[in-house]
Amino acid sequence: MSKKKKQNTTKYAGSAFAVILAALLSYFPINKQLNEQKTVNEPAKQEVVVEDNQQSKTEIDFQNANAQIETNQGETVINTVNLEIPAKLKDRSERILKRTNYTVSYNRNWNLPNWVAWELNKNETNGKNNRRDEFVADTELPKDNQVEPWDYSGSGYDRGHMCPAGDNHYNDKAMSESFYMSNICPQNHELNTGKWNDLEIACRRWANRYGEVYIVCGPIIDKRKAKTIGKDHEIIVPEQFFKCILITSTKPARAIGYIFENNGSDRPYKIHTIDEIEKITGMDFFPNLPDNIEDLIESRYEAGDWRWYN
Repeated sequence: MSKKKKQNTTKYAGSAFAVILAALLSYFPINKQLNEQKTVNEPAKQEVVVEDNQQSKTEIDFQNANAQIETNQGETVINTVNLEIPAKLKDRSERILKRTNYTVSYNRNWNLPNWVAWELNKNETNGKNNRRDEFVADTELPKDNQVEPWDYSGSGYDRGHMCPAGDNHYNDKAMSESFYMSNICPQNHELNTGKWNDLEIACRRWANRYGEVYIVCGPIIDKRKAKTIGKDHEIIVPEQFFKCILITSTKPARAIGYIFENNGSDRPYKIHTIDEIEKITGMDFFPNLPDNIEDLIESRYEAGDWRWYN
């Protein structure tokens, strides 16, 4: 009796094993197919969390944004997609605003950009879209931060462009967006129409000569000396401005930085390495460069390569 029971148990166990084995074999191909489909359908994107507790968000495809090191017979090749974008800020308010021809990191505590960055190529240095001087509030910002043109009226300061109108003649929308007040800082008139403008013209000349340049600029705030203007919105007046410029088409690649005093002096700027500008501003510029190139060009400059000034 016990022998027959044992035989039946073995028979049932064998049947159960066969059923389980068949189920597993049918599951794995399907599961593999689903996983492969999921991999294809889900793009590798990282969402940039913008400004404190704001609901709107800007997405940047970091897979394409990060410059990768490629080799061509031992030569480093730079992926230039979004190469002008600085590293994300961690020590101040930041809201990323993407425009047709530039990107803004906006600081709601200053009512100013932290930085404005853009790539300027030779096809963008000319165009039929004329400057309009139609400054407008940036409605993508919260109402409390929508600086109006009249906030600058009677202040003694110009509405100074960071990304200049002169870099946006090629496109009607780009020209209009260059007059968003989120792209504007209080700037001394002599600086705005003088050496700051001269460097903007030089950047267009370099874009025509080398194909493209990568530019990032913005205000430098000294909280100990902070002065404000504004009728409906409080706007910090910068003590200085920075501008960093990168050219990758030369061999070797080259970069340079400038600090401008926000005043009307005859020579309101000093030349710096990118590393020095990073120390002054607390920002990380051109972080997507391959490390071997970044370390080299951000630690030095050749003034003779950037002749534009008197």
